[in-house]
Amino acid sequence: MQAIADMPIEIARHVRVLLCDIDDTLTNEGRLPACAYAALERLTQAGIAVVPITGRPAGWCDMIARLWPVAGVVGENGAFYFAYNENARRMRRVFAIEDSQRTLDREKLQKIRARVLAEVSGAAVSADQLYREADLAIDFSEDVPLLPVAHIDRIKRIFEEEGAVAKISSIHVNGWYGAYDKLTMARRFAAEILDLDIDRDRDRVVFVGDSPNDAPMFGFFPHACGVANVLQFRGRIEAEPAYVTVREGGHGFVEVADRILDARGGRDAA
Repeated sequence: MQAIADMPIEIARHVRVLLCDIDDTLTNEGRLPACAYAALERLTQAGIAVVPITGRPAGWCDMIARLWPVAGVVGENGAFYFAYNENARRMRRVFAIEDSQRTLDREKLQKIRARVLAEVSGAAVSADQLYREADLAIDFSEDVPLLPVAHIDRIKRIFEEEGAVAKISSIHVNGWYGAYDKLTMARRFAAEILDLDIDRDRDRVVFVGDSPNDAPMFGFFPHACGVANVLQFRGRIEAEPAYVTVREGGHGFVEVADRILDARGGRDAA
């Protein structure tokens, strides 16, 4: 991983889309700092399409798509995307799996829920589970004391033993049924909302993340960036970002935004 300051100006100048995780990428200790939100707005005002790609639930994503200065949001690790058309005052909601199958999958996830709570001491169902459409989120650090790595890995194995996909974020283990992830839905969002082929034009896209569930994005985008806290996952992440910031979380995200905006002719006064 190279320092974000070493991202070549010609690469930063040609960025047209910025994809980013939310928890511990835009946030610091669970809070969204004003500087990170301002960076989203500055990027959008500069003509860069900003799209959060998150493990957070549909309920959160509806609000983000409506209220944040973003082009849309991919949620629940790729289960769907939401994009709000301000002129039409209409939300576009696209899911990877049809409604009837999601209902069946949620029933299967209940078995996993029971196993995790019975077999992993200290784990809890995430507080935002009620607002989810497609996955089960197990909390290992957000609203419970941080669990040992062995416990976190055990949660992931339980999902996999039951035939589900499982990914570890900085706060949750998320599991679901279906052949999708952050990258597959980001590809679909780019094609259908941004009219962009990310396989052809991946050099014009930067992804910013912080944890193991961002590995598909880190591995796909050649100019992916990690905020500094990604370094804690060295050795436990399948693919690393090309660049890393000095600071953690939202403050690190601002470093990425500044590098891109400076390359385009300077930041605004914000």
